[in-house]
Amino acid sequence: MGTRARSFFKWILVAGLVIVINLFFYFAVDAFYKQPKYENFCKNEQVRPLVKTQDECVTKGGQWTETLEGKGIIWDKSDPSRPVALPAPQNDVVGYCNEYFTCQKQFDDANKVYNRNIFVIMVILGATLIMGSYFAAVYGAVSLGFALAGILSLVIGSTRYWSDMDERVRVIVLGVALVALIWYGIKKFKE
Repeated sequence: MGTRARSFFKWILVAGLVIVINLFFYFAVDAFYKQPKYENFCKNEQVRPLVKTQDECVTKGGQWTETLEGKGIIWDKSDPSRPVALPAPQNDVVGYCNEYFTCQKQFDDANKVYNRNIFVIMVILGATLIMGSYFAAVYGAVSLGFALAGILSLVIGSTRYWSDMDERVRVIVLGVALVALIWYGIKKFKE
């Protein structure tokens, strides 16, 4: 086998390792640590009665939003840009109830915790792979595959949790990643 063919197959092996290792991580984590499901927090009933009052809405865990719809509108004479609502007829709904307000918040909170935990798991797995690549240096393609798979694991974990991550934690994560990459680059290419 020629040098070019050998180099080509080396890069195919590296790419395969990067992809398969991260797919393995994804499915292994998913098999043992399930993501929260929206349906477990907010029941989607086939028939839902109309919520007509603020008290009824709040009792159901919803959020009431008043509307001007159905009220008739006049404009304030002292401030023409401000609408003033007239009282609505008795049977009209004068607001909207977001019945999913509380359960949606609970789902979002559970999802944030889940994403944080996935971030921690992926960082540990990624760091372990990067360290393993250093110890597997005698096997060039495997070592490189481990290193790149570890870096991709760090990226995947960070992107899942990035929007919920505190700004200071983002800076720390990026700083640690930068130091680790520089350290790895110096160690690897110094040889």
